[in-house]
Amino acid sequence: MSKSLARVAAALKAAGLHSTPVEARTEIRTADAAAAEAGVAVDQIVKSILLQGRTGLVLFLTAGGNRIDLAKAAALAGETLSRAEVEVVRAVTGFAIGGVAPLGHLTPLPSFADPRLLDFAEVWAAAGTPRHMFRVDPRALVRVTGAQVADFTG
Repeated sequence: MSKSLARVAAALKAAGLHSTPVEARTEIRTADAAAAEAGVAVDQIVKSILLQGRTGLVLFLTAGGNRIDLAKAAALAGETLSRAEVEVVRAVTGFAIGGVAPLGHLTPLPSFADPRLLDFAEVWAAAGTPRHMFRVDPRALVRVTGAQVADFTG
């Protein structure tokens, strides 16, 4: 088991979430591919999007079919945001792009959650690698990540 996957499994357990990461048949690079693999609607896929501000990274948990509106995201964060650099994402979260989980980061991050995720009883998120996902109640995910539910999509 990779260090990233082990960290997510440990974070799930520590948070009291009864979810076990599962391995996909192939690497998952898009929300559509994740939805097909899990057999769910694309909006049931949690995209962990990291944006960079002058004070550091900010995590946005976004429904798979939604896109971030940078102006709305910046207003929530209280600063100008841009896409985070690959090296910064790895250093701060411990995850490579394509496998960034919503929890188990090396460094705690301010987080926001797309209200669309709350329309479902269950959502799926990356589990630290491009081949692993886990399912979870979105309300529990918001609770354990400390994410603020807010409108930041457009």
